Amino acid sequence: MARSDTSCASLLASLAESERERILGSLSDEEILSLRYDWRFWGRPKQLPPLDDDWLIWLLMTGRGFGKTRSGAEWVIQRAVEGNKQRWIALIGATPADVRDYQVEKAPSSILKLSPPWFRPLYFPSTRSLVWPNGSHATVFSAEKPDQLRGFSGDTAWADEFAKYKRPELVLENLLFGMREAKVSTPRICITTTPKPLAILKELVRDKDTRVITGSSYENRDNLDPRWFSKVLSRFEGTATGAQEIYGRLLDEMPGARWKRQWIADHRHRGPAPALDRIVVAVDPPGSSKSRKAGECGIVVCGVKRIDGVRHGFTLDDRSCKATPAVWGKTVLEAFRDWHADTIVGEVNYGGEMVENTIRTVPGGRDVPFKAVTATRGKAVRAEPIAALAEQGRDHHCGDFPPLEDELCTWEPDQGMPSPNRLDAKVWGYTELIVEYEAITDIEIPVLSRGR
Repeated sequence: MARSDTSCASLLASLAESERERILGSLSDEEILSLRYDWRFWGRPKQLPPLDDDWLIWLLMTGRGFGKTRSGAEWVIQRAVEGNKQRWIALIGATPADVRDYQVEKAPSSILKLSPPWFRPLYFPSTRSLVWPNGSHATVFSAEKPDQLRGFSGDTAWADEFAKYKRPELVLENLLFGMREAKVSTPRICITTTPKPLAILKELVRDKDTRVITGSSYENRDNLDPRWFSKVLSRFEGTATGAQEIYGRLLDEMPGARWKRQWIADHRHRGPAPALDRIVVAVDPPGSSKSRKAGECGIVVCGVKRIDGVRHGFTLDDRSCKATPAVWGKTVLEAFRDWHADTIVGEVNYGGEMVENTIRTVPGGRDVPFKAVTATRGKAVRAEPIAALAEQGRDHHCGDFPPLEDELCTWEPDQGMPSPNRLDAKVWGYTELIVEYEAITDIEIPVLSRGR
C-alpha cells in the first residue's frame, strides 16, 4: 500500500528493475495503455478525492506547483466517465480565458490534454461547453459573472483558483443553489486554490461538509524543474508570502493589506468604552437593493476622544447586515439611539440620497442629524490615512469585531479587490471624526441635515 505521500507509480519506480519488469510484463497491451491514463496510479494520495462519502466540498488548498489543477481536471474526467447524458458539470474560473487556458484546453493539466483518446470530449467554445462520448457534458462559467450560475442544475463542479475570484462568496452561493441533482450520484464540488486569508475560505475550512487537503510545492518536487525551487521559491522561504504561496497556509492577513492584525491587537480597548467627545454611525450602502442581489450594508459606530491633545478613534460597534433598505435603515437608527450618537454619516455615491431617504422613512428617523458624504478620491486613497491611524496606535477597537477585522486585514487594493462595505463604513466614520478636521481646522463645524 502506498504511503500517505507516495503515488503507486513512484512506488513502482522505486522497485528493482527486475521486479518492475516482472510486474509490467504481466500486463496486457490494453492494460498498459489503460494504466497510462489511470490517475489512481499516477496521483499522490493527497491528489485523489476523499475516500469517505459524507462530503460536499473537496477543498484542495495548497502551494504553487502542488498539482492541484491536475487533480481537479482528473477528477472531472472521472466524474464524466461515471456519468451519462444526465451528468452536468460546471467548470468555473476567475475569467473565461482562465477556464479555457488552464482548465479546458491549453495547460498541460487541462481536461483536453489529459483525457484518454477513447474518452476525449468535444469542445465547443461558442456555447462554452464540453461533451463527452457518453453524453456527460460541462459548461464553462466565469467568476466575473456569478449570476451565470443561477441557471445551473447539476451534480459536479470544479472551481479553480477560487481565492482569485473578486466575489468568491457570491460565486459559491449561486453554485450551491444549483448543486441539487442526484440522478447519477451525490453532488460534489472540487475547489482548487492557493489560499488567501478570505472569510469564505475560513468558513469552508470549518464546515463539516468540507474535506480540506493542504500541501506544499515541495510535495511535487520530482515533477518540477529544480531551478524553480532554488531560484524562485528560495527567495520566499521564511516570509508570509512563502507560507501562503509555497506551503498553502491560510494566513490571517494579506501582505498587501493596509491594516495589520498586530496593530489592532496592540491597541484594542477592553472593558466599557471611555467617555467620548463625539460619536457617529457611519453607513456605506449596498450597491443594489434587490433582495438576494443586494450587497452588505456597512454600518459601523465610531467615536473620537482627545488623549494628550491628539485625536484617537474608537470603533464601538459593527452592525453591518445584508438586508432590505427597510431593515438596514431600522438597524442604523437603532445604533444611533443605542450609542447616543451625534450624527449619521452616509455615502451618496451609489443611489444619490438613498441612505438619508431610507432613514427618514423609518419611524422616528425624520429628525435625526444626517451628513451626506461623497467620494471624490479612490477608496484606497481614502483608506490610507485611516490605516495610518491604526499604525500610529490611534485606532482602538472596543471589543472584537472578526468580520470587520477580516476585511481590514485582507483587502488588497493594489490587486484590484473591491473594498468591502464594513471597511468603507469605518473609513467614512474616522474621516468624519478625525481626518477631515485635522486636515482643515481644529474646530468642528459639521453641516447636518435634520429632515425636511
